[in-house]
Amino acid sequence: MTQPVQAFNNRFSQLLSEITDDLGGYLRYIKGLGYKGVAMSDESVRILERWGKGFLAEDLEMIRNDLGECRRCKLYKGRRHVVFGEGNPRAKLVLVGEGPGYEEDIQGSPFVGQAGQLLTRILKSINLTRQEVYICNIIKCRPPGNRDPEPDEIAACTPFLRRQIRAIRPKFICALGTFAAQTLLETNTPISNLRGRFHTYEDILLLPTYHPAFLLRNPGKKRDVWMDVQMLQEAYEKT
Repeated sequence: MTQPVQAFNNRFSQLLSEITDDLGGYLRYIKGLGYKGVAMSDESVRILERWGKGFLAEDLEMIRNDLGECRRCKLYKGRRHVVFGEGNPRAKLVLVGEGPGYEEDIQGSPFVGQAGQLLTRILKSINLTRQEVYICNIIKCRPPGNRDPEPDEIAACTPFLRRQIRAIRPKFICALGTFAAQTLLETNTPISNLRGRFHTYEDILLLPTYHPAFLLRNPGKKRDVWMDVQMLQEAYEKT
C-alpha cells in the first residue's frame, strides 16, 4: 500500500472512530435518561464499541470464530489444535513467532514448550508478564516434524495474523525469528540484518529478534536478544 493511501486510510479511520465515539456516548446518555425513542440493546452497545476502535474494526473473538476449525491449507490434516494466540486483547506489545511446536499443538496455546519458558523469562527481564502482552504465530497449525512453514501455509494464515494485529492495535510488535520478521516486513533480508533496530508495520514499531528456539540451540546469541529487548523496554516504558 502506498504512503498516501495508507495516510488517507489512517485519517479516515481516525475520523470514523471520533464520530462513532461521540454517537455511542450520546446514545448511551439518552438511554440512561430513560428515553424510550431509541432501541439500545446491549448488543447495540457492543457493536458501537467495536466501531469506535476503527473502520470496520473487529475483535479477536470474531476473528477466532471466522478461523474456525480451519482447513485452508494442508496443515489441518496432522494437527491436534488450532493455536490462535492468547494474552491481553488490549496489549501494547504483540509477540509474533513462527508456528506451534509439539507442546503447543497438544495444549492449544502458543509458546508453552522449552522455547516458551525462555520467552517467559525474557519478558520477565523487562518487567513484563505473558498476561500483559499478546502472543501468537505466523501460522496457526503445527507443521509435521516442526519443519519450516511453506509459502502456501503462510499465505493461508497471514490474513488472520494481520487481522489479529489490527484488532489489538498494539504500540509495538516483536517479531521472533526469520519467518515472523520476513513475513510482516515483506522482505527476504536475513534476521541477523533486521534485528537491532525498529522497523515499521502499519504505523506500529516492529522490532525483529531471534526466536527463543534458536537461542536454545545457539546460546551465544542471547546477548544480541538482550540488547534488542532492552531497546524494546526503553521504548515501551515511554508510552
